Amino acid sequence: MVLPGGNTTGAVRIGDVVHKPASPWTPAVHALLRHLESAGFEGAPRAFGIDAEGREMLSYLPGETIGGRIPWPAWAFADATLVQTGRWLRRLHDLTEDFSPPPGARWFAGATMRPGMVVGHQDAAPYNAVVAGGSLTGFFDWDTAGPSTREFDLAFSALSWVPLYAQAEALGFDRPDDRGRRLHLLLDAYAYAGDRRRFGTVIVERARRQAEVMRSMAGAGDPAATALLPVAAGLERSADEVENLPEAFWSPQSSST
Repeated sequence: MVLPGGNTTGAVRIGDVVHKPASPWTPAVHALLRHLESAGFEGAPRAFGIDAEGREMLSYLPGETIGGRIPWPAWAFADATLVQTGRWLRRLHDLTEDFSPPPGARWFAGATMRPGMVVGHQDAAPYNAVVAGGSLTGFFDWDTAGPSTREFDLAFSALSWVPLYAQAEALGFDRPDDRGRRLHLLLDAYAYAGDRRRFGTVIVERARRQAEVMRSMAGAGDPAATALLPVAAGLERSADEVENLPEAFWSPQSSST
């Protein structure tokens, strides 16, 4: 069965195992997933190695996904899912503080693990979420996972879950005045103790960095990145909008835009 969604490589499900093309960073990602499994983390697929065709094998996370649907389903904008995402991210980050990548590990973004860093999913957005019975099962598509600060990973989830996307209305979010409250709901669920105004600058940086990477890959002839150029443009607009939000937006007592 070909699985729905995805902007880059395809995946097929055979029984309860997902088979998808392997990448140079697959060994590092599998080491990460095994680390999470050994820690009892339930919100990620299990790594089963490589099949006879050279594809990576991962356990299937049961539940509902967005796939290619627009508008997104109601659970993508529900407070309960937002809170569960914040808690999921916090546990992921806490569990990867002591992760030791295998020698010579390669990651999608080319980062290296350094003291004070965690390994983030880097794309823990609604389109990579799995929900069952109103509860977040976890996230799939770990290809872009890699070392980063906590804030850098959390920032992308804030963009997509609050949401702070410039195109949020087209995705089905019709409560722009509620974004301030939802941002702080996510940060509270994560137990974020940092300066929230400064966190806003990280969101802007993350959106622009993401767009820059997409444009660079497209310029090098990557067809998947070329298809994502409209997404890059949307991220750039999002960065501009977030940068111009009023100071009050970043106060936990504020629920305004």
